[in-house]
Order: sequence, then structure tokens, then C-alpha cells
Amino acid sequence: MNMNKKWITPVIVAAVIVMLAAYCVSSYNSLVGQEESVNTAWSNVENQYQRRSDLIPNLVNTVKGYAAHEKETFDAVVSARAKASQTHIDIDDLTPEKIAAYQRAQGEVGSALSRLLAITENYPDLKANENFKELQAQLEGTENRIAVARRNFNESARAFNTNLRRFPKNIVASMFGFEKHPYFEAEEGSEKAPEVQF
Repeated sequence: MNMNKKWITPVIVAAVIVMLAAYCVSSYNSLVGQEESVNTAWSNVENQYQRRSDLIPNLVNTVKGYAAHEKETFDAVVSARAKASQTHIDIDDLTPEKIAAYQRAQGEVGSALSRLLAITENYPDLKANENFKELQAQLEGTENRIAVARRNFNESARAFNTNLRRFPKNIVASMFGFEKHPYFEAEEGSEKAPEVQF
């Protein structure tokens, strides 16, 4: 009888250790999977901004043919695009400050594009040009894709961050160095509707 008790305790301890190890492995793998979802969502955000950046030279060249004297606007668009193209964030170094800087650079592109599209109102032939209409439609579609990609990134980051904070997974997360991911946030002043003047 006493011999059976000697075997029961080590078996229980071994079972508990195996269960804890299995939980740690499962939690770690779950966090890795969610972090990869966040990384993929971030790549999609960058991809959509790159798509917009790739459309800009075609749009500028099309408008230039009609409005050659609008040099200041063209320069602003090209300059904003160059600055935004140089702003890159490594996914492993994603901080709220770096996302804000990235967002500011992309916001400058959006602002310059808005000015470019506003001047086209003065050129009825340009508005009727098929190339321009196609580029404008692609640009509008890209802006929608950017919004969707940013929303998906925030949703992935939220799911990851929530899981990271839940007990007891937060213990596993801290053991392996998982950290919260920042979110895209609305830019300052975005609560005001933009003023469009033609």
C-alpha cells in the first residue's frame, strides 16, 4: 500500500509538469501566430501606401500635360512622395512614435494629392481625359484600400494585445519577450471635415 503512494506522487507531479509545458508551448505558438498576423497586416498597410506612391508619377505626368504652370503643386507632390518613400518602419521596431511619424509622412502625400486634384477642376479637358479618370479611380480605390489595411492592422494588433494581457498567457508572453503592438490612430485635427474649394 505504501509502495503505491510512492509512485502516485511522482506521477501526479510529472503529469502537472507535462500539462504546464503543453500549455506554455500552446500559448507560445498562439502568440507567434497572432504576432505574424499583425506583421502581415502591417505589410498590407505598407503595400497599399506603396501602391499609392507608384500611382503618383503617372498622375502627375498626366496632369502636367494640361497644367504645366502648376509647378509648385507638382513639386509638393513629388517632394511629399519622396519623403514618404524614405519613411520606413521595421516591424520589430514598431512604436507609437514611429507610426505617428509614418502617418505624418503619408498625410503629407495625401494633402499634396488633394491640392493636385483640386487644381484639375480648372481644366475641363483634363477631367474628361480617360487616363486621368482611370488614375483618379485607382487613387480613390487605393485610399479605400489603405483605410481597410489600417483597420485590419488595428484589429490584428488589438487581438494580439488582448491575448498578451490575459492571464495566464501574460506570464508566457513575458517569459518569451512578447510586447504590445501600437495602433494607427486618427491624426490630430482629423475630427474636422476637410474643406474643399474649387
